[in-house]
Amino acid sequence: MLAGGLAVAGFAPLAWLPAAPLSLLLLLALCQRSASPGAAAWLGWCWGLGCFLGGVSWVYVSMHDIGGMPALLAATATLLFCAYLALYPALAVWLARRLASGHAGADALACAGAWTLGEWLRGTLLTGFPWLALGYSQAPPSPLAGFAPLLGVYGLSFLVALAAASLLRLKTRGALAVAVLLAAGSALTRVAWTDAVGAPLDVSLLQGNIEQSLKWEPQRQAASLATYARLARAHPAQLTVLPETALPLFLDQAPPAYLAELTTHGEVLTGVVQRDSDGRYFNAGVLLHAGTAGASYSKSHLVPFGEFVPPGFSWFLGLMRIPMSDFSAGPARQAPLAVAGQSIAPNICYEDLFGEEIIHALPQATLLVNLSNTAWFGASLAQAQHLQIAQLRALEAGRTMLRATNTGMTAVVGPDGVVRVALPAFVADALSARVQGYAGATPYVRLGNSPILLLALAALLPAAWRRRRGRVESR
Repeated sequence: MLAGGLAVAGFAPLAWLPAAPLSLLLLLALCQRSASPGAAAWLGWCWGLGCFLGGVSWVYVSMHDIGGMPALLAATATLLFCAYLALYPALAVWLARRLASGHAGADALACAGAWTLGEWLRGTLLTGFPWLALGYSQAPPSPLAGFAPLLGVYGLSFLVALAAASLLRLKTRGALAVAVLLAAGSALTRVAWTDAVGAPLDVSLLQGNIEQSLKWEPQRQAASLATYARLARAHPAQLTVLPETALPLFLDQAPPAYLAELTTHGEVLTGVVQRDSDGRYFNAGVLLHAGTAGASYSKSHLVPFGEFVPPGFSWFLGLMRIPMSDFSAGPARQAPLAVAGQSIAPNICYEDLFGEEIIHALPQATLLVNLSNTAWFGASLAQAQHLQIAQLRALEAGRTMLRATNTGMTAVVGPDGVVRVALPAFVADALSARVQGYAGATPYVRLGNSPILLLALAALLPAAWRRRRGRVESR
């Protein structure tokens, strides 16, 4: 558990680059000495529990501090959630131990392949939760970040696991292999996978800093609207971006005069709840021009319990105060939005955890825009971790990523994954910047996660073959 907790230091805000591989090396060393694959799985589960309790316990904040769930129930739910997430590293080390053949190189590859498949499963099953995938710990300035445009974040996880297993099993040769990986990654960071296109765009990213517990209170509505109008007036731009559900009402309830005021100096992309004639409502980003609503994006990957109710769990939401908690999902593939010669692909809140979904809008889109409301997580690790996730999405896509958030961290991330500029958290302010659109496609945009999944499966084969051959020979 302590080794798992150490991994958290590898993610933002600490972002100590050796932490994740060192943490995994400690786990693999323990598993190597374990008596059986089942014992290794137990160790993997304990590692996972330490990692997730340390790294994503901010879900307690959203359930108790913001959602109003009783403390004991929120703590129990958080523990159960982290215990579930810990099953995936348990499965990964069980598989690696089960395939162990005694050949150092083959076993190191098996460790990397098993770990990667475990993380991919965690990011896929039950709508997925890939937060704290080890690859995120290798965001810039890590040299391994150079592999992200080729293999995505799971490719970086593969390399972290391979580095840890190689150092453990191959000793000096493993250290040499890690040095080669770092040198290759450093060289790849110099490759420009995409090219600038069109004229630069002046943008203003608004951070209203509206307290979540007050956001949907009717008596607070006018003040929230006034905050964003004031920030938009003070920071005019060709494109002004407001965060997720920045307008605390349905779009059709917004006063036309207010929408006209927002769009005095240019176009506005705002987060707002949009409803249709059938009574369904969507977590949307709507493009406003001259006070009129135009093209929009509806969130397609919804958050279980927060944005939709899984069957049989309505009682759970009854314990929390979550307005607008039963959204309808938008289509999986939606056309980018045209703004001032650029083509924008919005995503909302934690949708940017899913790289293979983000690339649906590419290569047509020239800019990525994330609208988030991280007020749900208070002053926790979630804000810095979410910005680190955005760095990987920008790298994978070879696109600038704009982030407009309610409480932080509002930022501009370059196509190289480097944070160009960011606002401090918990201030009401605007971030003004000139950003460039990009065209072209990285290998990851073209192929998604398929190459790394095939690589992970192939990495299991040498150990499996050697183990099977050993059994045959022993007969």
